[in-house]
Amino acid sequence: MATFLNPYLSFGDNTREAMTFYQAALGGDLQISTFGDMGNDDPTESGLVMHAALTTPAGFNLFAADTPPSHGPASAFGGFSVSIFGDDEAELRGYWDKLSDGATVTMPLEKAPWGDTFGMLTDKFGVSWMVNISAAA
Repeated sequence: MATFLNPYLSFGDNTREAMTFYQAALGGDLQISTFGDMGNDDPTESGLVMHAALTTPAGFNLFAADTPPSHGPASAFGGFSVSIFGDDEAELRGYWDKLSDGATVTMPLEKAPWGDTFGMLTDKFGVSWMVNISAAA
């Protein structure tokens, strides 16, 4: 089996909403399991997402979970970004446009000093994203 490095996001209690948004933005198949599905019958936790997995046609894997009250407070996002790099401008601009819905754009998607097209945003769920469209060789 190959080894992979995949982003795994932890939300307070809105993983289902966030991952559905990411599925709409990035495409792919979304699988969601709740704590209740895994035998947790605590009414404050059973409906929360224990594991969500988004696998896209582009080969992206994005995982996420809610943080149930018994695990302590959810941590805020900070100190990292999820990045999407490539050379298919239409595909990458499409991701950017969809991820931008409700986002705070911290750097517009435009020509960067190194020649690529680059942008940064923080989406409506607090996750930072970077999109880089490689310049033609």
